[in-house]
Amino acid sequence: MVVYAGQGDARRSMALLWRTEERGETRPGPKPGLSVDVIVDAAIAVADAEGMAALSMRKVGERLGRTGMALYTYVPSKGELVDLMYDRALAELPADYDLSGGWRPAVTAWAEHLRAFYLRHPWVLQVSQARPVLGPNEFAMLDTVVGILRLTGLRPGRLRGVVALLFDFVRGAARTVAESRQAPSETGVPDEEWWKARSIMLEEVAPGFAARFLMVKWVESEDDGPREGEPHLEHRVGETFGVGLTVLLDGIEAAVRGPV
Repeated sequence: MVVYAGQGDARRSMALLWRTEERGETRPGPKPGLSVDVIVDAAIAVADAEGMAALSMRKVGERLGRTGMALYTYVPSKGELVDLMYDRALAELPADYDLSGGWRPAVTAWAEHLRAFYLRHPWVLQVSQARPVLGPNEFAMLDTVVGILRLTGLRPGRLRGVVALLFDFVRGAARTVAESRQAPSETGVPDEEWWKARSIMLEEVAPGFAARFLMVKWVESEDDGPREGEPHLEHRVGETFGVGLTVLLDGIEAAVRGPV
């Protein structure tokens, strides 16, 4: 399931993201029981617990003890709500990193924090990056990583490519883990059972597999397997995340030493 940002009214969505409608605004009478932030927090809780497919104004209203219609005074539609959810969730990410050790340890910490964030909120991975939300926290996240990588001395044009590559790498690694966690409930087959059954069948239908695919056998030769209770694919992706990030950062260092 892919969700595109900016599906609601553009002007209203941007005004809500940047809270321009609230600046200097005072309302007479008692304080309202709902607010945009309360609604968005409830929507994030629904998506965290049940996934993006379960998200609806009615479901969010039920979580708040209200009808779905009661929310429309604050958030016009689900389109604007998704934008607000995405940007508000990003506020969890750290904005400052220790740069005393240089850019590499700082960007490593940033990548690890981003991966953990995606796994806490896997629905975020379903919000397409083709059309950004353009909210304040999205820009703050970008500002943070650019601030770290500016220490490399790379020119803006090359640095944009580096930033895009980092986001794609972290997002892709997190998506695979999130999908592996979801697979047992979606398919009714536990991860370990799936791999065990396929491994046995592969031996039956492909005798001489190791001799036929020498390079595959070789590259798998140092696999220690998952720890007890850890899904096979999640183990593999978690193991390779560190290796892949190291190689990616090595590539950035090579770019720094080359022409900028």
